Amino acid sequence: MTIQQPFVAIIDDDESVREALPVLLQTLGFAAHPFSSAEEFLASDCISQSACLILDIAMPSMSGTDLQRELKRRQLAIPIIFITAHCNEEIRVRLLAGGAVECLFKPVRDSALLNALKMALARP
Repeated sequence: MTIQQPFVAIIDDDESVREALPVLLQTLGFAAHPFSSAEEFLASDCISQSACLILDIAMPSMSGTDLQRELKRRQLAIPIIFITAHCNEEIRVRLLAGGAVECLFKPVRDSALLNALKMALARP
């Protein structure tokens, strides 16, 4: 019997995040794949496989919140954990009210990310 690892898509324009987070998530027992933009993710075949998104807010072209709206428009309920370098509690509150599981500030603590992933995967 094969145990399926939850698939987490990481969408961030910061190359260092795209390199580090998949390694961390794999050590925590998740399958992960990085994308450099929201458009790259939307063009992939990973949407239906994604158990959760780790999503940067501020990206060129389509922002994280734009992607969140597009997923809602497509009626795709993928839990989202936002990450941002801009520590702003007002933005965090707005994102959580909009349905995000969590909004974490960079640099993200491993324990905070793991807790957010557990919350995301526990959602119905």
